[in-house]
Amino acid sequence: MTVQEPIAAPSSKWSLSGLLLRGSTQFGLLVILVVMWVVLSSIAPGFLSRFNLNSLGRSVAIDIVIGFAQMVVLATGGMNLAVGAIGICSVMAFGYLLQVLGLPIPVAIAATLLMGAAMGWLNGIAIVRTGVNSFVVTLASASLFSGAMLILTRAVPYNALPPAIGEFGKAAVGPVPALLIVAVAIGIALYVLFRHTVLGRELLAVGASERAAQMSGVPVGRTITIAHVLSGMLAAAAAMMLTARLAAAMPSVAGDDWLLPSFLAPVIGGTALAGGAVSVIGTVLGALLVSTIRSGLLILQVGNFWLPLFLGAFLLAAILLERYRALLVQRHRTRNA
Repeated sequence: MTVQEPIAAPSSKWSLSGLLLRGSTQFGLLVILVVMWVVLSSIAPGFLSRFNLNSLGRSVAIDIVIGFAQMVVLATGGMNLAVGAIGICSVMAFGYLLQVLGLPIPVAIAATLLMGAAMGWLNGIAIVRTGVNSFVVTLASASLFSGAMLILTRAVPYNALPPAIGEFGKAAVGPVPALLIVAVAIGIALYVLFRHTVLGRELLAVGASERAAQMSGVPVGRTITIAHVLSGMLAAAAAMMLTARLAAAMPSVAGDDWLLPSFLAPVIGGTALAGGAVSVIGTVLGALLVSTIRSGLLILQVGNFWLPLFLGAFLLAAILLERYRALLVQRHRTRNA
């Protein structure tokens, strides 16, 4: 969350460049969502049914937390391609702790979060100690984590979890699913982190300029490691939410399917791929877009294989638009200098 200096708008108030310079990324995303909801509710009346809205709410809650898991690493200018792998390991670990070991639910939750944090810590330490790009390290660790999970569990699902897990996944406070309340609570915590804490400012400082941050006394290595620890914990939290939604721990529900949504939600919501700027609210809206597209395709009975096409198109469009906007900003600053 960076505060930007006012930028002189071009002479044409209603030109494309004027709208890009004046407009907010989050506002534009909100407009897209409203248009999509109007269109979907018109061509598919079942889209606004109570059942579908409840299902959408539980789905978007998980997508939000998956987006947060990527967002905290993007803040430092890195990326975490192991988000899905950590998620799939956490799903199976959570099921094992509950069904096989019979641990109390709070203990199993704490242990799963710690495991996610540990996997994130391994990523962070490897990046800091070796100096290798996070893309390479997390790509390798994703394969390592997934492979180890398949060997240890043989990909056998855990279907006899305590009933309270499934009950929580279906629970709601009024019309709001309990899972969505959890996602919002996590979002508030992250908003406070980036807006009001030293650690949040350090994360953004490292993303804006690692060298400048180091010269200012920011412990860059520790900050990058903490970002990956937070990412691992958030991926584990999303995994447990998914387990609660399905009332079972299955190895096929996470993994590679998380990768594209994890980038799409924060990037299309205003988080910079280069680091130094994040938007918690934008990530929530981006996740809502992901879930809306998924739900719309389901309601319209369009094959699920179309989903990656739509998500990839939106991600590419968001990156190109943000790049174009950055060039416009740079040009106008140069002219007004």
